[in-house]
Amino acid sequence: MLNVSNVSLRYGKRTLFEEVNLKFTHGNCYGVIGANGAGKSTFLKILSGEIEAMTGDISMGSGERMSVLTQNHFAFDEYSVLNAVLMGNKKLYDIMKEKDALYAKADFTDEDGERAANLEMMFAEMDGWNAESDAANLLSGLGIKEEIHHVTLGDLSGKEKVRVLLAQALFGNPDILLLDEPTNDLDVETISWLEDFLADFQNTVIVVSHDRHFLDAVCTHIVDIDFSKIQLYTGNYTFWYESSQLALRQRSDQNKKMEEKRKELQEFVERFSANASKSKQATSRKKLLEKLVIDDIQPSTRKYPGIIFRPERDCGDQILNIENVSKTSAEGLPLFAQVSFNLIKGDKVAILSREHSAITAFFQIINGLEESESGTVEWGSTITKAYLPNDNSAYFTSNDNLIDWLREYSKDKDETFVRGFLGKMLFSGEEVMKKCSVLSGGEKVRCMISRMMLAGANCLILDEPTNHLDLESITAFNNAMKDWKHTALFTSHDHTFTDTVANRIIEITPNGMIDKRMSYDEYLADKSIKEQRERLYSGVLA
Repeated sequence: MLNVSNVSLRYGKRTLFEEVNLKFTHGNCYGVIGANGAGKSTFLKILSGEIEAMTGDISMGSGERMSVLTQNHFAFDEYSVLNAVLMGNKKLYDIMKEKDALYAKADFTDEDGERAANLEMMFAEMDGWNAESDAANLLSGLGIKEEIHHVTLGDLSGKEKVRVLLAQALFGNPDILLLDEPTNDLDVETISWLEDFLADFQNTVIVVSHDRHFLDAVCTHIVDIDFSKIQLYTGNYTFWYESSQLALRQRSDQNKKMEEKRKELQEFVERFSANASKSKQATSRKKLLEKLVIDDIQPSTRKYPGIIFRPERDCGDQILNIENVSKTSAEGLPLFAQVSFNLIKGDKVAILSREHSAITAFFQIINGLEESESGTVEWGSTITKAYLPNDNSAYFTSNDNLIDWLREYSKDKDETFVRGFLGKMLFSGEEVMKKCSVLSGGEKVRCMISRMMLAGANCLILDEPTNHLDLESITAFNNAMKDWKHTALFTSHDHTFTDTVANRIIEITPNGMIDKRMSYDEYLADKSIKEQRERLYSGVLA
């Protein structure tokens, strides 16, 4: 159990939290949400003791151990992969090191023998004999192959290192587990493994994540940071979002009687309880929701961007035809080969690959920004494209303010007109006078979305559109793409975005492609497709 009592934190005149009182209990997983800059990661650092609050205190149960997913990716570079994981349980690791040092002594004394006996007893009580195999199993589950378990951590790639540090946090069954963006740089199979692990985890988990599918799969509660307050709600992210939106609509309906509102909320809770989502924790969440007090549901004060794509003209029957397109990397390695397909009206295609650089290269080719080694790309004469690149840095090199920056992409140069599109993306008042060269990552993406809305295109091409966005912007973008009735090609690491938008999946590999008209979840669940993918990536085509 973790208790938060009267915790406050201020930076100058800005108050992040004020008089926070929360209790985190065993068996539950708490998802921490809030707009960018609200203080999600800071709150986790207060819980872990890395940052000291101005007032209040944090307390754990007697003898309990907390484990934290470290954000310092270089802290354990000098250790082997396996030892780095074992260090997740510091007490056990220290016992192991002291034991080894004693047994290595040339002049082993009776006193050393007594100390070694005590250490062996503590080691056995902490299940030390299974420690290395448990650590190895964690690493394997996270995609770290056994042959590199004894390699120095500093020799691994960034993605491999993140997985080792996650294994370190999970190791040794900690009583309280703090995870800040644990799904970053994980593939869909590894995220699924982590969801299963956390669903079976019997202790306390507190997690910050922008991955809505992950939050829905693992969370029993949502911790909402909003306007200097932290509120605790029962349910996963989707339940929090839908209930808060319902409460917001009710608040705006002045004519509806209170009893009618309560009945509507009660029916919503009962409906959600009966179908508590496909979560691994559906049963426990259903019990929690059945105990929910209706008055606990409050409208969110968050602001959601207004993302609406309107094409200036409809597309004709000829949209995009690709024949035998291939591409190799600068190092001469094949990125994808023999890609051929034809788009039809209404296709919203998720492009997949194990190497994101392959997808970016493919999008650059179909946008005419790179050349392929072979094949042809032919767009229909009625098609107008709007491209959201993964790397948008080339668009933000000037010192123009946001109005002048967006005006360059608008046929209507009127300031009021341009301000309207910036306002839809939550740039208001003096914010529109910001220099575009000093924007944050999320602000740049919102500007690029404004640019796309102005384009009036009938085909959207999106390379990781949710990168750098907060949950509110991701949700708004997701809803806009669900409403989009025209053609789109996109890739996204956001599981919910991909599953709710795509009606066709195309995976490009160094040895060919897979093309299926189905949802993302159906694609992932199909065993025959899994086998085909493995053959294509391994180069075994027969």
